[in-house]
Amino acid sequence: MAFQCQRDCFMKEFVTTVVSCCPAELKQEVNGKKETVKGFNVKLQDTILFPEGGGQPDDHGLIGDVPVIKVTRHGADAVHFVSSSLEVGQEVQLKLDWDRRFDHMQQHSGQHLISALAETMFGFNTTSWELGRQRSNIELDTASVTPAQLQALEEAVNEKIRAHVPVTLQLLALDDPALEKARSRGLPDDLAGPVRIIDIEGIDANMCCGTHVSNLSQLQAIKLLSTEKGKKNKTNLIFLVGNRVLKYAEKCYSAERSLVSLLKTGPDEHVEAVAKTQKCVKLLQKSNLGLLRDLALLIAQNFKSSPQRGNFFTLHKKEGDNEFMNIIANEIGPETLVFLSVGEEKGPGLFLLAGPSDVVSEMGPRVLEMLEGKGAGKNGRFQGKANGLARLGEVEAVLQQRCKLLASGEE
Repeated sequence: MAFQCQRDCFMKEFVTTVVSCCPAELKQEVNGKKETVKGFNVKLQDTILFPEGGGQPDDHGLIGDVPVIKVTRHGADAVHFVSSSLEVGQEVQLKLDWDRRFDHMQQHSGQHLISALAETMFGFNTTSWELGRQRSNIELDTASVTPAQLQALEEAVNEKIRAHVPVTLQLLALDDPALEKARSRGLPDDLAGPVRIIDIEGIDANMCCGTHVSNLSQLQAIKLLSTEKGKKNKTNLIFLVGNRVLKYAEKCYSAERSLVSLLKTGPDEHVEAVAKTQKCVKLLQKSNLGLLRDLALLIAQNFKSSPQRGNFFTLHKKEGDNEFMNIIANEIGPETLVFLSVGEEKGPGLFLLAGPSDVVSEMGPRVLEMLEGKGAGKNGRFQGKANGLARLGEVEAVLQQRCKLLASGEE
């Protein structure tokens, strides 16, 4: 069957009846982790909430005052996952999240238009597409798209938008001969009911289950951002449609104004100004690295020339790297146990334990554990990354005690 959302993509509210409601679980990704949410699967007599399919995400909305978390298609049914149970036979009002729906309509209809003209103009067939949260992409069956082709395609699709071309919906039986004229990447095995044809007048007729605009003028504009190398000698075309173009322009303008303030130059000079800044930064980094190396040598030589020098040396600096620590350890020599660290004292950092091989092999894993880090060692060196340097004082005390035992001849 065709759902009400597929018969009338612009309907925002709808009254229907609860057919079934049963306990269910849904796996969701929350902050990068998969979690299982308990709730109820609800089937309705009909729905204006689109179940995900055809590259298009599902709709959001309300059943009464109950938020719909997910909508999926199971055969001829749309299954709505909600957190609260609903009474079977109850009449309910659906409310659609229109902003999300219209965004999906713009991106999906825009994809149909781009795919149709890419094939007509250049013979590039669409093999798949994805409607993303911020930008979408079309996988084209071609190894590359030239900048000139991309520009010509963008001009062509926007010309069709300005031409106010109608977009109509047809519902055809599975055995209708007219289906042979429509483009398709295949029908679902469990398809039940008529086949929907989205017809962009004079441009494209495509089998599709998704929601679409009724006229290309509703797309407002299309921006083809870039192309990327895809899988198996294919090309991914990145694009924005409608309100996403406006939001992108607003974001770019905001960034431009911020750069004007930071760089003290006009927009046309930003690239040159950033290039100069990067060049200066590289020179400063090189100079700073040279100073750190000189400082490392001075620190080591100062320790070696001290009459009070013992068999243990420790130092912590906020600035520095592995090379800085290794220069100090090399200059002091393997007879002295050296513990060095760099980074913020209450944050992550780097550390190096160097000296007599037997002592380093013994104490390295213990230091690693105390600093909650990762690392390894061999030949009198043990170095790694610390998740936190808050226990530096404890580490130094433990190593100092070990050196005292070493000096007294005790093991």
